[in-house]
Amino acid sequence: MIMTLHKMEKRLILPNGEVRPLREGQTALDVLGEDPRYLALRVGNRLWDLFRPLPEDVEEAHVLTFEDPEGREVYWHSTAHILAQAVKRLFPDFKLTIGPPIERGFYYDFDTGGYTFTPEDLERLEEEMRAIIRENFVVSRKDLPREEAARIFQERNEPYKLELLDSFEEETVSIYTQGEFVDLCRGPHVPRTSWIRAIKLLSSSSAYWRGDEKGPVLQRIYGISFPGEEQLASFLHKLEEAQRRDHRKLGRELELFTVSDEVGPGLILWLPRGARIRRIIEDLWRAEHDRRGYDLVYTPHVGKSRLWEISGHLEVYRENMYPPMTFEEGEEYFVKPMNCPFHIQIYRSRTRSYRDLPIRLAEIGTVYRYERSGVLHGLLRVRGFSQDDAHIFCRADQVEDEVIGVMEFALELLRTFGFEEFRVFLSTRPEKYVGSLEMWEHATRALQRALERLDLPYEVDEGGGAFYGPKIDMKLRDALDREWQCTTVQFDFNLPERFNLTYRGSDGKDHRPFMIHRALFGSFERFLGVLIEHYAGNFPFWLAPTQVRILPITDHQLPYARTVEASLCEAGLRVEVDDRNERVGYKISEAEREKIPVMFVVGKREAAASTVSLRIHGHGDQGTFPYSALIPVLKDMNRPGTPTETLLTWISQHKEATHR
Repeated sequence: MIMTLHKMEKRLILPNGEVRPLREGQTALDVLGEDPRYLALRVGNRLWDLFRPLPEDVEEAHVLTFEDPEGREVYWHSTAHILAQAVKRLFPDFKLTIGPPIERGFYYDFDTGGYTFTPEDLERLEEEMRAIIRENFVVSRKDLPREEAARIFQERNEPYKLELLDSFEEETVSIYTQGEFVDLCRGPHVPRTSWIRAIKLLSSSSAYWRGDEKGPVLQRIYGISFPGEEQLASFLHKLEEAQRRDHRKLGRELELFTVSDEVGPGLILWLPRGARIRRIIEDLWRAEHDRRGYDLVYTPHVGKSRLWEISGHLEVYRENMYPPMTFEEGEEYFVKPMNCPFHIQIYRSRTRSYRDLPIRLAEIGTVYRYERSGVLHGLLRVRGFSQDDAHIFCRADQVEDEVIGVMEFALELLRTFGFEEFRVFLSTRPEKYVGSLEMWEHATRALQRALERLDLPYEVDEGGGAFYGPKIDMKLRDALDREWQCTTVQFDFNLPERFNLTYRGSDGKDHRPFMIHRALFGSFERFLGVLIEHYAGNFPFWLAPTQVRILPITDHQLPYARTVEASLCEAGLRVEVDDRNERVGYKISEAEREKIPVMFVVGKREAAASTVSLRIHGHGDQGTFPYSALIPVLKDMNRPGTPTETLLTWISQHKEATHR
């Protein structure tokens, strides 16, 4: 009996769901043609070039476009290669290092021998990149032994590529070629340079080789590219708006926070106005935790080295910790990089019963982590910050309800601050993990069911969980359509084992509790940075550090202004009187510049009639009203989550009622 073996039939899945067969020997490029909409393939968990034959064991591949996150990565990675080719043409002695895609665009680092790129250089490089695009080079890939690749880059005098090759474990590596340009790269890339259309080099800065401050200083060029000029124009408009909203700029102009060289980089000093906003957020945070059954705790800023040895931080996290302090008895102490070991000690402070669970411990805990100076960025990347931290200790049968409770809490809180769009990610078990398969499966199912019960769409990051447990990450979308990581719900099977956490079950035996790390904002510093940029400093009335500023026209109205101030303060509002000897027009412009939501202008007529001339930031003069009539409206607007537009609605209704 003769049996005929058929090779596995392969197929391409297009973005619209259309299926196209791949015959033996064909590539995706053969089937799709040279259509610049199609950029690369997703083959299982791998990305693949359109011009490469599919692996023998693969049945199907998904075609990626610029609409896919992976497609954008390929597009931007290919543009980075065009930038590097342009640099080598204009500056042939500069050395190549690395050039990856990033969240929005790409960069490439070069050893320039101390030369600093100028804006004029970036313009010249852009023109050369456009020339390379017009030259329409075919992009090709070659897999070759590491020794052969080393010979190529030795001949091309590229020492950083040789260093990278030395660090690789693989015996076979890949290089990509376009015209005269060759780069060491895993790929994939678009098939031709002409598939890259609209480009812009955004900036240049210094960088360290491999992020090591002791290593060579490089020059980094950032860029962006899109398939169309309209997309590029839209991006550049948003970028300009983002620069206008930069929290570092607004933080300085609105006197919210500062950083002092004498104190140290990455250590935030909260100025009175910024501290006022932070206190409002903290008060809301504490009140909501009380309402939801959390126990608020306080823990020290330092702990013995033994604590961090047991937790494993000294083993895996020491490079991010500050150096130890040694006291007379020789004991070493570390400032804390995390709060969890302290909350665990609170849990262990007495024997726990199954009836005690769940235990929810929450703290605004300040932690300290050493970040390299080059990555520090205002409030978004700091060395000392306060986490809105909580740890939940619960039984297996309570896990799902606890996760739902956390997600509901997060959504309600973030919506209070004006965020309505979110992306949710579920990260599952990696290859290396601690804990039993049963615990992993139970926790992962609980996370999935919680998201489904809340009707929250989510993306699965297969194998993307930490080694100690699966997690949910939630990103919020701001006014400029940017995503920010905020809420995390992280199971931990590691620390309960390390600290031997137990509770006495209904069967009289000891059991291991489930432990959940949970943060809603991430940190107060980062969250306030996001808020500043989201609102461009125009905080809603309930969150503004100064809600009402009273502007007397002359000193004769000061006593009346103080009377109005006292009434507003009694109603729980945050009020200032501008008693400077300045023209009222100047006082108004200053209040507008400082983004004060509500202004009361008071002159002789207003004082005589117990009224105020009402101005709203960005909306100008609204007319004259009895201040006593405004107090209930403003008091109502002081509730968290109330939009400032409520006042405009009231004014419109008040005027209609007055004219009837």
